[in-house]
Amino acid sequence: MISTRELTKDFVVSRTETVHAVRGISLDVEPGELVAVLGPNGAGKTTTLRMLTTLIAPTSGTAKVAGYDVSTDPGQVRRQIGYVGQGNGAGHSQRVRDELYGQGVIYGLDSRSAKRRSEELLESLELGELARRKVSELSGGQRRRLDVAMGLVHAPGLLFLDEPSTGLDPQNRANLWDHILRMREQYSMTIVLTTHYLDEADSMAERVVVVDHGEVIADDTADALKAKLAGDQLLLTVAPGNLARAAELTEQLLGARDVVAQGDQISVRVANGPEALPELIGAAQRTGVPVAAAQVIRPTLDDVFLNLTGRSLREADANGKAAA
Repeated sequence: MISTRELTKDFVVSRTETVHAVRGISLDVEPGELVAVLGPNGAGKTTTLRMLTTLIAPTSGTAKVAGYDVSTDPGQVRRQIGYVGQGNGAGHSQRVRDELYGQGVIYGLDSRSAKRRSEELLESLELGELARRKVSELSGGQRRRLDVAMGLVHAPGLLFLDEPSTGLDPQNRANLWDHILRMREQYSMTIVLTTHYLDEADSMAERVVVVDHGEVIADDTADALKAKLAGDQLLLTVAPGNLARAAELTEQLLGARDVVAQGDQISVRVANGPEALPELIGAAQRTGVPVAAAQVIRPTLDDVFLNLTGRSLREADANGKAAA
């Protein structure tokens, strides 16, 4: 559905300054996949999506979307895709039903088909009771559902979602995603999304692509990335005076790394926490090290990013200046 090779985008700021926003991204997305693209602000995520949706032209490299080249056949690309950007796409003074109808006509649907499709989406996304309201009268969650409906009005096979749930409260986020996933199943769509909410990527995406400084630095399932790049964390609390012996036992675990002894607690990274923890507790008991508490902490995608880049994705997003 998507195939890019060495895709780049440079922005000339001045005669002496050029920002290399995307630095040679090669990526393949198969039909039906849900792929999440993660990275700090400025990593190149939105720029990549804007190239794939033909909103900006690549500086170099190639990209085919739904079988069409984004540079030589942008009109065909636009007919095949839906795009929900970071901002609200509907006119504030327009009524909900009119916006959907107008979007359908813009995509080439005849009047009857545009009306029928609008009504289908109003019902599917629970916007029917809001059809006569002006967009300016909608809540944030309702506006985002309308944005998704507008992106789906022409029944695209590929939907791009650029931070679709940013700014929504947890209930509205969950509600929006429930609608998106039902639409995906109903229409067999491929979805590519960017998000700063790691739980969204972790729970819903079949693949996670991590981008930093305009390059892909990891591409795999969320579980595989966490297992390979972060690993499980074991926390062992021991009785006073036993920290040194406990640290020695911990370092002997197969594949143990990042062993930290502080206070009365040992922290260690291992590949398989549920298997390693009984082994560590057993070794402590055999050598007379009293264990007060023990737990396994499964890694998060933020741990993956920290392992890859040396910084937290959340911290990078908060300062907004982590990447060029």
